[in-house]
Amino acid sequence: GESGAGKTVNTKRVIQYFASIASGASMKKDAIASGKGTLEDQIIQANPALEAFGNAKTLRNDNSSRFGKFIRIHFGATGKLASADIETYLLEKSRVIFQLKSERNYHIFYQILSNKKPELLDMLLVTNNPYDYSFISQGETTVASIDDADELMATDSAFDILGFTPEEKAGIYKLTGAIMHYGNMKFKTRQREEQAEPDGTEEADKSAYLMGLNSADLLKGLCHPRVKVGNEYVTKGQNVQQVSYSTGALAKSVYEKMFNWMVVRINQTLETKLPRQYFIGVLDIAGFEIFD
Repeated sequence: GESGAGKTVNTKRVIQYFASIASGASMKKDAIASGKGTLEDQIIQANPALEAFGNAKTLRNDNSSRFGKFIRIHFGATGKLASADIETYLLEKSRVIFQLKSERNYHIFYQILSNKKPELLDMLLVTNNPYDYSFISQGETTVASIDDADELMATDSAFDILGFTPEEKAGIYKLTGAIMHYGNMKFKTRQREEQAEPDGTEEADKSAYLMGLNSADLLKGLCHPRVKVGNEYVTKGQNVQQVSYSTGALAKSVYEKMFNWMVVRINQTLETKLPRQYFIGVLDIAGFEIFD
């Protein structure tokens, strides 16, 4: 289906329907006792959590899924909801560091900067202005149909219902913040050499702090990476262009690994010990956009 035709919205409705007709009253009691959401709630809340990190405004669609997903809903022998699991495919990584003029990066960046939770800005050492961060301000930064502040609260509460701990949530936010600082790292050419060196370390210090790394090690890894040649490692010099390519590649890789970790973590929540006999699978793949 074309982007914006309704694939993702339909998927949500179908899942809501299966989850609500098949969930038992006993589940609600267990959920109240555990303080987390019911399995039915958790299956439904997996969507806002993944959409914040995997959906973005594109030319034709304000909330376009930039990844594919296959959701299996498992039922017991009597047709009661037993568990669920999600597989994801091909997250679009290029968007993390580059957007076309009328497009936007993933929603989560703008949700955080909406200042609805000011403590996040303090924790991530960021301002509330997307234009301060080059990785997220190459296209649009606001979308008329989306209230980023409200969406942040929805994302945050989805994590809670899914049973993420405060540390896990903070870790996800910190990695997202680190990527914003990544795009602002500056490098210059050392005099009379091709070798790049840091042009100020403030942004590297911030991203290293958020990622639990040593800032000097991070910069050394970018400017003088160790590469394997045959059976041994050698340190190679890089020019400014190569370093900026490495920085972008690292940002994309961190984002993708974080996204995949979230899927694994959500699946841990949706995995119950209940016996299961049947499943219904719902496939929601990324759409296509038709241009002139």
